[in-house]
Amino acid sequence: MTDFWKTLPLADWTKAQWESLCDGCGKCCMIRLEDEDTSVVHTTNVACKLFQRTDCKCTDYANRSKRVPDCVTLTPQNVHELYWMPDTCAYRLVAAGEDLPDYHHLVSTKRKTIHEAGMSVQDRSVCESEIKQTELEDYLVTWPGEKPRG
Repeated sequence: MTDFWKTLPLADWTKAQWESLCDGCGKCCMIRLEDEDTSVVHTTNVACKLFQRTDCKCTDYANRSKRVPDCVTLTPQNVHELYWMPDTCAYRLVAAGEDLPDYHHLVSTKRKTIHEAGMSVQDRSVCESEIKQTELEDYLVTWPGEKPRG
């Protein structure tokens, strides 16, 4: 596969190219809390109920937006607006004109390098059904590669 993310404008990507950009880190599937006073978004290690923690995949990707109404479908049109996406998100990096990191599977040619590099949430989250929503603040984290918020 050519380095299409370096040469093609986002608007010219195929659906397959767009989907292939996901590095499988799972960070976007973690619940976030936004401070009402400061608008700072904080990340937790609490995963969406559809998130498979070992594989870092959605258990119902095709129907995720129906089953989880606040699940955002990332598109070339909205990627620039989603300020809460992880700093290390491949979509965010490419949209900002940056290159992909060495651990990204399109660079390394192996899907597991993101996990080997410690840049995914693999086996480091809890499911939202396992905790009380009032306890979310107890699960705030800064993932590797992310800048502390606030």
